[in-house]
Amino acid sequence: MKSKEIKLSAEFKSQATKAIVAICIFVFTYLTILLLAVGFTILCIMGGIYIIAAKPMILTIALGIGLASLGVLVLIFLLKFIFKSHTVDRSHLIEINEQQEPKLFSMIQEIVKEVGTSFPKKVYLSADVNASVFYDSSFWSMFLPVKKNLQIGLGLVNTITKEELKAILSHEFGHFSQRTMKVGSFVYNLNQIIFNMLFDNQSYTNLIQTWSDVSGYFSIFVVIAVKINEGIQWILKKLYEVVNKSYMGLSREMEFHADEIAASVTGYEPLKKSLLRMTLADNSFNNVLNYYNEKISKNIKSESIYQDQTAVMYFLAETNSFPIANSLPDISIEEQSKFDKSKLVIKDQWASHPTVEERIKRLEQTGNISTVHSDTLANDVFVDIVKLQKQLTKKVFESVKYKGVANAISSDKFIEDYKQEALSNSFSKKYNGYYDIKNPVSLDLDKEESLEATINFNDLFSDEKVDVVYTAFALNNDIEMLKSISNNQYVVKTFDYDGKRYKKKNAAELAEKLKEELNSTNEKIKNNDIDIFRYFNGIENIQNKPKELKRFYQELFEFDKQFDKKQEIYTTLTGALQFVSVVTPFEEIRKNFSHLKPIEENLKQEIKQLLADPIFTTEINDDIKEQLEKYIGKTRTYFNGTHYLDENLNILYSGMHSYAYLLSRKYFLLKKALLNYQAELV
Repeated sequence: MKSKEIKLSAEFKSQATKAIVAICIFVFTYLTILLLAVGFTILCIMGGIYIIAAKPMILTIALGIGLASLGVLVLIFLLKFIFKSHTVDRSHLIEINEQQEPKLFSMIQEIVKEVGTSFPKKVYLSADVNASVFYDSSFWSMFLPVKKNLQIGLGLVNTITKEELKAILSHEFGHFSQRTMKVGSFVYNLNQIIFNMLFDNQSYTNLIQTWSDVSGYFSIFVVIAVKINEGIQWILKKLYEVVNKSYMGLSREMEFHADEIAASVTGYEPLKKSLLRMTLADNSFNNVLNYYNEKISKNIKSESIYQDQTAVMYFLAETNSFPIANSLPDISIEEQSKFDKSKLVIKDQWASHPTVEERIKRLEQTGNISTVHSDTLANDVFVDIVKLQKQLTKKVFESVKYKGVANAISSDKFIEDYKQEALSNSFSKKYNGYYDIKNPVSLDLDKEESLEATINFNDLFSDEKVDVVYTAFALNNDIEMLKSISNNQYVVKTFDYDGKRYKKKNAAELAEKLKEELNSTNEKIKNNDIDIFRYFNGIENIQNKPKELKRFYQELFEFDKQFDKKQEIYTTLTGALQFVSVVTPFEEIRKNFSHLKPIEENLKQEIKQLLADPIFTTEINDDIKEQLEKYIGKTRTYFNGTHYLDENLNILYSGMHSYAYLLSRKYFLLKKALLNYQAELV
């Protein structure tokens, strides 16, 4: 039975109206330009014929054809989008059918009946953490019925329950269910067409370049055509911004509407729970991929990235003390927004999706309660999920180029290695996350060494103290955003702060007020850091340990003073190399590289010091060491007078990036050594 008709909100109707009005303005302007272009083309063709007829000869024939082509080229530019089609790459997908997966297809059949839409043309499985409905589109797909395809990511299936999968698929089909939703689909298609016309011009560029190469006379008219097209683009781009902004507003309302449809099928809880777990699921999957990306040089791959994903997800859930429900981490909205202390709210007019918090708020307002209380994993919907997971794992690694034969490691070996790496790249849980986004504040150690702390360990790293750290972090970010608003780097008319509406002109004044609050907050953090040093210094004295604490602090503070200067070598060199990515005269290229030599020599000296630093004895892997030694091993030329030497440039860039990584890594290692020593004291 079809689900109840979901009424459209007033905001949806308003955004749909704005989108349609914007499209109509664009279409009217475009048709006006097209009519003028047709007239211009006719004049050009007639002019070309007249020139040739007046005095037939090679010169006049070339000029006549060139003039005629001028109008034709402008017309082609305006009409080329009609022949442009958008085809989704399916090489990374696996198609499945009802015979292979009867339970999944039965679920989809049930959903499409309830939602009131048609069954997908084809169903595909992908590797990632996502689900979507897609189709190949063209100009004609706005007027002709197009069957949609369903894509389900196993990275998503692996981290949700059966009922959550049903809710997610109901959301996707909800976009194409009720008649009024087709407005959004139409606007989407037209938006794609406009984008192709304005920005996707590679084939057209190739065409005019080929025509220009035929004759020098033709190239004159090609240049004129390009200038005319640029003028047309300027007009249409301005209108496209209006259309796109309207489309984004409509897209957000479409998301809310599709959520409401999903809630009418399953209740709002399944979709809510999956939305709250999505970040963890995505992070777990990306952590797995990043791990194996680092192992390419060692010829290591995965048996199943999904078993690895599950292992990482449970590890992160345990680390963050997330409860488990229905065999999956159960994340509350309070937990997700725990460290978001910002009070600044800016409605992003260019965002195509609402935030998770906004979606959950609207979902709860539906009042649709789920009738399912006990749920099973979505993996159980598939006949042989392990086989599919291994099949897609193989697809993921097909495109990876290994130096030798790649060996697959078991999930047990993976998680053992992953945990070890994760722990080596994190700080003791004793600190309650106090140091996760901050470094110890620089102190006068001699002054504080003789004084005792007036606070105990648990109070030093309490939730309240951690809250102060994240408050300072949010204040700093809010101040920077307000500066951007004040300087017109971020264009808004109004914004909300702490529930109060402000105008753009008030941004600078509010930023100044927040600076006072930030200074006060930072003072609290500094006082706590002083107590921390005094506390551990006292513990060290009681235990009659050698005076190591002060040394650890001094080493960190000393490197902190040097860090910006050392980092500046990288940023200066990166900025100075920007000319490589733009068209630059040969003589200027030679001068630029000549000016870079002193900076490069400085960089090489710094790299030599890092390679000799005992702190990296077990830290620098073979790849980084090889890249750095290759770079500093000899002086290289990056330009031969007419061409860049790409191999040498790649060696330069690798050396630069590895240097920046090692700088940050040394800071982390010095900080971790200090924190580990403190943790050992207690």
